[in-house]
Amino acid sequence: MNKTRFRLLVFLMSLSLIGIILVQLYWISTSLDKNEEEFKYHVQQVLGNVSNTIKEKELVSFYNYYNKIIDSTGKIPKEEELKEIYFYERDKKTNETIIYTNTLVAENYGINGSFFDKNANSVNFGNLVSKRKTEIFNGNTLNDGTLKMRSFPDVTINKSGSVSSLDKANFEVAFKDVVSLKPLQERVSTDQLGKCLKTELEKYGVKTPFEFGIYSNGLATKVRSENFKYDINSTYGIPVFQDNEGLSKYQLLVSFPQKNKFVFSSLIGISSLSLLFTLVIVLTYSSALNQLIKQKQISEIKTDFINNMTHEFKTPIATINLALDAIKNPKIIEDKEKVQRYLQMIKEENKRMHAQVENVLRISKLEKNELDISKEPRDVTEIIEDAIEHVSLIVEDREGVVHQHFNAQRTTILLNEVHFTNVLVNVLDNAIKYSPNAPVINVFTENIKDFILIKIQDQGAGMSKVAQKRVFEKFYREHTGDLHNVKGHGLGLAYVKQIVEDHNGQIFVESEKGKGSTFIIKMPLIN
Repeated sequence: MNKTRFRLLVFLMSLSLIGIILVQLYWISTSLDKNEEEFKYHVQQVLGNVSNTIKEKELVSFYNYYNKIIDSTGKIPKEEELKEIYFYERDKKTNETIIYTNTLVAENYGINGSFFDKNANSVNFGNLVSKRKTEIFNGNTLNDGTLKMRSFPDVTINKSGSVSSLDKANFEVAFKDVVSLKPLQERVSTDQLGKCLKTELEKYGVKTPFEFGIYSNGLATKVRSENFKYDINSTYGIPVFQDNEGLSKYQLLVSFPQKNKFVFSSLIGISSLSLLFTLVIVLTYSSALNQLIKQKQISEIKTDFINNMTHEFKTPIATINLALDAIKNPKIIEDKEKVQRYLQMIKEENKRMHAQVENVLRISKLEKNELDISKEPRDVTEIIEDAIEHVSLIVEDREGVVHQHFNAQRTTILLNEVHFTNVLVNVLDNAIKYSPNAPVINVFTENIKDFILIKIQDQGAGMSKVAQKRVFEKFYREHTGDLHNVKGHGLGLAYVKQIVEDHNGQIFVESEKGKGSTFIIKMPLIN
């Protein structure tokens, strides 16, 4: 997959994922707004019902008190006729005549507002009564066709009752004038208001803690719950105790401290599922993207590996061919010294190619657990000295030096001599290869608790932070462009790490670009 297609695929996948997340967030936001509007509507309905309830309770209480006072006075009300309606109807077939009268009478009990409030003397209380009478005359027709009426009706029906709508309106006007002068605490109590609010809220399904209070002209009154605090985002209000002009100085306020939690509670289930599935998609996408990037990196590493292997095999093959051609030369074949030199070159180049193949095979066997690694107690100092001896000729050839600083007092560990020697040789070989000048290598040993630390320090090219994290990966080599001045195929340190870990040890690297590297091998001691 080329870079353009890879980037396009990543872009489209990322765009789709972002789109899914945005749609989920939009849906949650829209649902929250809808729930909040529904919550607001229900609360306003509740406040309206509570306002009417406390007004009606006050009216009923006042009316009962009013009737009680009327009953206790025992006064006969003064009546005053205000209006009379007269209705006359005659049925020609039956000669029956109906006369209906409806008289509106005002009854005054002589009670004023002082019975209810000392400041309401000017308000008089009375009652309006409707007195209705129906008279039925059964008349006889005379010879001349005129109707002969009786002096007294055959049937008389009397009815009396209140003028409901007018009476009620008249009473409520007087009621509002009187109670408006009473203190708020006498009109409604905190407990009464709290119970009424709780009942109405439960009726509308608003089951969340609430606080309430009545404010008078913007100032708090004593009719309020203990923890009421005004919050513009969670407080709702409605005017209460309106006067005859529809005005009110009182406002009932209700706040919901856990409003957001309640509004969101109905979305928790579906939102959790939505977020869970979105998270699964994100993790799956991340994993897929990570795998794509790793595959791309592996592809690049393999390409680099093949290029390096080709270069490393090409050089010894070319050297062997040249040496063989030289030996075939009649002048050279008789010179035993030169023949011996060329044969030695062929042997060395063949040995180098064989070592490369062995490294590949060892890694393959190690991954399949086919490599036989038997361990026995050994003095690791001897193994280190042996490894240094292996690379001594190469170091001397480059005019370098290896300094030994063996400070560990306890040095016996469980190891496989061949493989652990290879580990140390590989690390020392890297220190030599990556030293652009004459290699100066320091080898340290020290004890830390029940472990021995082996440090191999060089003064070479060093490596970047990225390279330090990946230096032990199979096939990995830090990019040097098209330069192949350092031989290798990225298998040596991968082999080193696996062998060390198979010995229950650990290996680290500390490095700074241009200032060299230090490889640290931490191995458990035998007690």
